[in-house]
Amino acid sequence: MLTAANVHDSMVFEELVDSLPPVKGKSGRPRKRPDKLHADKGYDYPRCRRFLDKRSIKVRIASCGLESSERLGRWRWVVERTFSWMASHRRLVVRYERRADIHEAFLQLACALVCLNNLKRKFETISKYAHDHTALVG
Repeated sequence: MLTAANVHDSMVFEELVDSLPPVKGKSGRPRKRPDKLHADKGYDYPRCRRFLDKRSIKVRIASCGLESSERLGRWRWVVERTFSWMASHRRLVVRYERRADIHEAFLQLACALVCLNNLKRKFETISKYAHDHTALVG
């Protein structure tokens, strides 16, 4: 979902949650929505909480002024790490394209490159391990 820079994330929260694809899991009919949603203090608004409550989604949003964001840290690092990977692609850090479809194409290309790099790293580790193991056996 692509919005203007001056639109607060909480304003498109409902549209974003409704656009989530069905959750894959156990065999049978796929769930249409997640069981629980984790979000930071930027989504601590009554309208966001009511929206999730209506859809029977458990709310895990840090409360402004009451709760530390640290408790969300173990899940949040995945998102922050992904943003860091995307930031390594200069064209995505500053949006030069006016057309949303072109920007989204570059975003998908960056995601593919991130996945490729992760796969390369895993295969290099596996092949190194296999090579070391062969040297010990032989």
